[in-house]
Amino acid sequence: MTQRKTPSPWSPLRNTLFRNLWIASIASNLGTWMHDVGAGWLMTSLSSSPSMVALVEAADSLPVMLLAMPAGALADIVDRRRLLIGVQIYFLFVIPALAMLTWLELTTPWALLGFTFAVAVGTALAMPAWAAIIPELVPRDELQSAVALNSIAINVSRAIGPAIAGVLVAAVGVWLVFALNALSCIGILVVLYGWWRERRKSSLPAERFVSAIRVGMRFVTHTRAYRAYSFAASDSSCSRARHGRFFR
Repeated sequence: MTQRKTPSPWSPLRNTLFRNLWIASIASNLGTWMHDVGAGWLMTSLSSSPSMVALVEAADSLPVMLLAMPAGALADIVDRRRLLIGVQIYFLFVIPALAMLTWLELTTPWALLGFTFAVAVGTALAMPAWAAIIPELVPRDELQSAVALNSIAINVSRAIGPAIAGVLVAAVGVWLVFALNALSCIGILVVLYGWWRERRKSSLPAERFVSAIRVGMRFVTHTRAYRAYSFAASDSSCSRARHGRFFR
């Protein structure tokens, strides 16, 4: 009997494409968390209304809630690499525009909310496609380690990003935080552009957008594991709400 060797938690990093995307994603996540802090900080200087400050977070979260299922269906029916490249190019138009307006001191509270919403729309469209490409980058036995490494990248960025943003905002200004977030998109764009994704031919007919959403809803509704997870997540959320603790 031969014992099966357990892959190292760091083994996905031996894959050049995954490693490059992982490093680029750390930079991108740092930019995202810095951007969030900068947007909230900027709104406090543009408006004294607590509601306007709260609306920044609402504008950042609402697209994810509204577009989660459509974005998932889109990730299933289009080329995910091209979708992610398109989103990064979109970011390179939207975020620098906000940085320029902020540098020129032309940003208004409603303009900030509009740009925040626009950036969140791109994030919502990219999230399902980003999660779906991971199995294409690493072997099946390294998939769990790859997902864990992605979680590490997110949590490290979440811990460091706001601190860096605070220093930069105080020393230079909010516009620099937005500009660095725009630059952080370039790394992912370069790596994705150099990825030659093999197209897999399917004998099945092409999926349509509406039917893809319907199939996804049916799968989640009738799969016992997903239903159990949903109920557990709902109970956990209610518990956090009662204690006044919500974490992004």
